[in-house]
Amino acid sequence: MEEDMDEGQTQKGCMECCLKCLGGIPYPSLIATILLYAGVALFCGCGHEALSGTVTILQNYFEVIRGPGDGLDVFTIIDIIKYVIYGIASAFFVYGILLMVEGFFTSGAIKDLYGDFKITNCGRCVSAWFIMLTYIFMLAWLGVTAFTSLPVFMYFNIWTICQNMTILEGASLCLDPRQFGVVPIGEEKTVCAGSEKFYKMCESNELDMTFHLFVCALAGAGAAVIAMIHYLMVLSANWAYVKDACKMQKYEDCKSKEEQELHDIHSTRSKERLNAYT
Repeated sequence: MEEDMDEGQTQKGCMECCLKCLGGIPYPSLIATILLYAGVALFCGCGHEALSGTVTILQNYFEVIRGPGDGLDVFTIIDIIKYVIYGIASAFFVYGILLMVEGFFTSGAIKDLYGDFKITNCGRCVSAWFIMLTYIFMLAWLGVTAFTSLPVFMYFNIWTICQNMTILEGASLCLDPRQFGVVPIGEEKTVCAGSEKFYKMCESNELDMTFHLFVCALAGAGAAVIAMIHYLMVLSANWAYVKDACKMQKYEDCKSKEEQELHDIHSTRSKERLNAYT
């Protein structure tokens, strides 16, 4: 009987410990972190592969050749964008961890408001700094989303022309990369509807895959923007709670100090009365 009671108490203690651990998880920050990682992974992975597909299309169907030397041509720009993608992936992986840690500490500060935990001014400054930094990153991701929509629009036009090839028989529609600044004005790399290169490009998997990869990259950038907005709401709410907690701590400290002073005055008067009586 005693062994059963001990086992029940042990199970109850483990359950209470698990519930306490689960209760300390900042779920809004966790959801925002998962959304941020998913968006960044989708943007970086799909964007990298879409850029590789763009290089293949330019070389195979538009016959664009990489320029000699270290000149700034379209291939060099694509390589630079790929390195930027690598930096974005690593930077936001670290930033998501930092925001998650900040959520844990802020949640602990709020939950232990009436305990021994003390909120410092440094903690408030860190929360305010994360709010400002997250707002800047949100604006940056809005710019990335707008930039990613450009290749989506370009490939959508090409993909639509390819889908309507049978309707456009006899029409002289041409794709000129000079319109998008891909090649210099002096180089003519035009591919017109009805030519063999045009049919090969439309029937190849590179065009369809690259278009859909850019669409997925655009969706990933949009998800990162939503994650930044979610982080802003969470950080702002946590900062407001921490600010109120600081005011409550000051009130409790002043109240305790006044009570201690009243107690000291009362003790002093009691001693004086006792001495006068004696």
